[in-house]
Amino acid sequence: IWKVSVDGSNYGKPQNLGPNVNTAGKEGFPSIGENGILYFASSGKQGFGGLDVFRADLDRDGEAVNVGKPVNSEKDDFSFSFNTAKNEGYFSSNRNGTDDIVRAVPVCRVEAIAMVKDGKTGRALPGAGVSILDARKNVIATRQSGPNGEVSFDVDCDTEYVLQASKKDYEAGSGRVGKTKGGRTSVDISLEPVEVVITDTEVILKSIYFEFDRSNITQQGAAELDKLVNVMEKYPDMVIYVKSHTDGKGSAAYNLRLSEQRAQSTVQYLVSKGIGKERISGKGFGSTEPKVDCRANCTEEEDAQNRRSEFKIIKR
Repeated sequence: IWKVSVDGSNYGKPQNLGPNVNTAGKEGFPSIGENGILYFASSGKQGFGGLDVFRADLDRDGEAVNVGKPVNSEKDDFSFSFNTAKNEGYFSSNRNGTDDIVRAVPVCRVEAIAMVKDGKTGRALPGAGVSILDARKNVIATRQSGPNGEVSFDVDCDTEYVLQASKKDYEAGSGRVGKTKGGRTSVDISLEPVEVVITDTEVILKSIYFEFDRSNITQQGAAELDKLVNVMEKYPDMVIYVKSHTDGKGSAAYNLRLSEQRAQSTVQYLVSKGIGKERISGKGFGSTEPKVDCRANCTEEEDAQNRRSEFKIIKR
């Protein structure tokens, strides 16, 4: 492939584009995009088979780059052109046995960067686990933050995502990636250090919520119980007795049964996290030990206070 300057009806001296473009094989079908990028086909450069489409930035005089799949295939692919204004390209290919014209629409990608920091000091937090979730809360990928607290994900443009970060001894945190048109976008995620109150008689956590008429541990409940796991790992001789309570709604028998199921679910969760069975036990008390003795006239806030789990220290 050669180039020549044109001034009206006058032509300059032809110039070979050199080894960055040309090889001992065949080069042909050149076209120049509106952004000054040369597209051409070559059989002499490393590719997928036959003729492949390559791109070269003539202003930077760099090595031509294969445009990759799905434009290129194991057959001949050539005559590529791209319209920047319409954001679409066309090329020819014999991948189906005959030379057909194929339309190519570029996939827009964006680099989403999470910056994980200590919520108190503002310093970068390396070693945090960061997950990126789609709109349906499906986890797409999970990575660890580097020495500078950064994690990078390559995702689609015009799509919203959620970034969730977690690290031992820190509260979990999250951030939202908005719709973009490409390039890079950064999201700061601050993680607050875990602060658990330990008295002489109990470990005090935030309220652990259960779904209505359920005893399975929720994501919120797991985050709180993980704090208790950290405390019990720090104090290997500590023994905990879990007391689960309900509000006064429903029959006494129903509340007692539900609270017992929740107490045992709590114990099983802690055991699943490596806490020895001999160090954790629990029992449900239903509505027999209300924190606020309001009986049948409880407000919603008073009911919430009565629906609680207590973590009594039997041995420390």
